[in-house]
Amino acid sequence: MIRVNLLAAERGRTRKARLKIPAAQRVTLGASLILIATVLGIGWWFWTLRQHSARLDEEIKRGEADTQQLRSVLTEVQKFESRKAQLQQRVTLIEQLRKGQGAPVRVLDQISRSLPERLWLTELKETKGEFTMSGFSTSLTALSDFIANLEATRWFKRPVEILDSQLKADEKVGDLVKFSIKAAFNDPEAPAAPAPPAGRGGAARGGR
Repeated sequence: MIRVNLLAAERGRTRKARLKIPAAQRVTLGASLILIATVLGIGWWFWTLRQHSARLDEEIKRGEADTQQLRSVLTEVQKFESRKAQLQQRVTLIEQLRKGQGAPVRVLDQISRSLPERLWLTELKETKGEFTMSGFSTSLTALSDFIANLEATRWFKRPVEILDSQLKADEKVGDLVKFSIKAAFNDPEAPAAPAPPAGRGGAARGGR
């Protein structure tokens, strides 16, 4: 007697029927998977953009802080340069004043050194490089020595001119010589003027 297991065959056909998915469902499943993948991709891209934006914001903040610091430094540098320019102007002005005061101070020093005994000055004026000195002396010899001393300093042009000399009687001292002299300023430290060039005629005669 032959037995056929129909139950097992029926079960196999049931499994095969279960494994088959309709085409419409497969399309829906594929579309769903694509949609999920797209959403995940967009989400990752959006997260990446936010991270990049956050980094850019931090870099911008650091750049603004650096710019503010540089502005502060630049302001300090500008103040320093302005202060330096003011100090340089003051130094230049002081040097100019020193140069301008050098000659008068030297002249006054030379006049003081040239004063002999028994002679004193009562007035000293300067007009356009000419010094007018007035005073008294106990003798004409003292006045003569004073003039010779002024000429020897080389700070005054020769000759030193006597403008006036009068004999005055004084009860306490005796006879005094009241004098007034004029001396033209001469700077011995000034550079010498260049000699004028020789004329053509002189050069030709010299060659002959």
